[in-house]
Amino acid sequence: MQIRVTTDDDWPRVYPFFRAIVAAGETYAYPDGLTSDEARLVWMREPPGRTVVAVDGDVVLGSATMGENRPGRGSHVATASFMVDPAHAGRGAGRTLGTDMIAWARAAGFRAVQFNAVVETNTAAVRLWRQLGFQIVGTVPGAFRSSAHGYVGLHVMHLDLTGDTAH
Repeated sequence: MQIRVTTDDDWPRVYPFFRAIVAAGETYAYPDGLTSDEARLVWMREPPGRTVVAVDGDVVLGSATMGENRPGRGSHVATASFMVDPAHAGRGAGRTLGTDMIAWARAAGFRAVQFNAVVETNTAAVRLWRQLGFQIVGTVPGAFRSSAHGYVGLHVMHLDLTGDTAH
C-alpha cells in the first residue's frame, strides 16, 4: 500500500465511495446527493492543505484530506478527514492514512491535530484514533443524526504533537 497526493485522475475513483459513505448516514454530516463537482470542492484541498489516496497498484483503497483546523490564530492546529472504500475495509488503509497524516502534520510544524466531529457510534474510528494517541476532549451530545442510531454525540478528539502534555 502506498500513500500519495491525489491527482485529478483519482477523483472518479474516490467519488463513488465518498457518495456511498455519505449516503449511509453514519459518519459524515455532508448533505446527501452532492454532485461529483460539489463533493470535490468539499474533499479536495489545495496547498498548503493536502489530499491523499491510499493505493494498492491502481486500486484506490481510501482517501484523506488535511490542513489547518482554523485560519489565523488557530492555524497551528491541523485537522483531517478520512474515508476508506467499504469494499476495501480491513486492509489497514485507515491506519496507514492516519499515520501518514500525523507524520505530515508534524513535518508541517503543527502543534496538534484536532478532529472536530468523530461520530461516537463510529467505534472503529474512535478505537483507531485512540490507538494512534488521540484523546477525547469532549462530546457534543446529540449533534449528529445517525441513520441507524438517531441522535448521537460527536467527539472532539485531540493529539498533542509538541510532547508537552501540560500545554
